[in-house]
Amino acid sequence: MRDGWASQHKSTRQEIHKLPGLADRDLASSATAGLATDWRFAVAYNSALQSSTAALAAAGYRASHEAHHHRIIQSLVFTIGARQELIRRFDAFRKKRNMSSYEMGGTISEKEAAEMAAFAGDLRQKVERWIRENHLELKL
Repeated sequence: MRDGWASQHKSTRQEIHKLPGLADRDLASSATAGLATDWRFAVAYNSALQSSTAALAAAGYRASHEAHHHRIIQSLVFTIGARQELIRRFDAFRKKRNMSSYEMGGTISEKEAAEMAAFAGDLRQKVERWIRENHLELKL
């Protein structure tokens, strides 16, 4: 990938099955009753990140550690052919999660947590469809 922000990676079928499983686990956990909205948002965000990581791995790459989340999000253009609107929205979620996790907690609303969960579920489906259509050898 461009500028060395990703390295080639030989994915296994087991790896490609594990990552969506983690995405599913996190998405289900984000719906836990009584969980603070900041945590619901963060866990749903992690679900979307796991799905994105699965797509990048299926394409034969692994993101570098520097700006790891940002690079995984940007890779969706090259993997699943995501439109810039999806990338911008996901990146806005990333920034919101960073602020909530590292700077000021209690900033996530119920609506934002629900939006993140819906986004993660939709992205999970897009990634699974893309893998099935483009990487039969790794089929989920």
